[in-house]
Amino acid sequence: MSHPKTERTLVIIKPDGLQRTLAGEIVRRYERTGLKLTGLKMTVPTKAHVLKHYNLDPNWKRIVGEKSIEAYQKKGLKPPSMDPLVLGDKVIEALQQYLTSGPVIAMVWQGAHAVSIVRKITGGTEPLTSDVGTIRGDFVLDSYQMADTDGRAVRNLIHASGSVTEAENEIAHWFETRELVNYRLVQEQILYDVNLDGLLE
Repeated sequence: MSHPKTERTLVIIKPDGLQRTLAGEIVRRYERTGLKLTGLKMTVPTKAHVLKHYNLDPNWKRIVGEKSIEAYQKKGLKPPSMDPLVLGDKVIEALQQYLTSGPVIAMVWQGAHAVSIVRKITGGTEPLTSDVGTIRGDFVLDSYQMADTDGRAVRNLIHASGSVTEAENEIAHWFETRELVNYRLVQEQILYDVNLDGLLE
């Protein structure tokens, strides 16, 4: 069984995050918790790359479609379709448009509970309802209502993997093994060393 400190997750700073010049702030927030940056690249993804990303989990399209139907019904509105796969396709098309509109920064972060920590710091998918103190809660004013009105994806700065399995699949999709760097941070002795040996001279 591997140690929790080896857990990794994928983060993508989306085009709006770069256009808002928030890349440094986003990296700083993750770094401050003790997570280690092990991969980093800037790219303009293709529509095919984005499509494959959202189809790595064969259930993603159906689940996001079901959530869309539920969200419409909660607002007392009639969904454009009652078929979750049809709505899932619409969401993916909007995400393709969004993520290919400019450069993104893809990152791999490593450390204990990396997936959960990153999602906690990032905040909920909808900026409007994200907690104050999270990246999305502090820096974005977008909402599902505004995105639906405009017929686009919600602009929420960041993609963050939702589970360890999802992270492993997404990292393999965005990075080659040789692009990930295995190295030691001095602070790891404080975070992970059992006895804190060697602090005193």
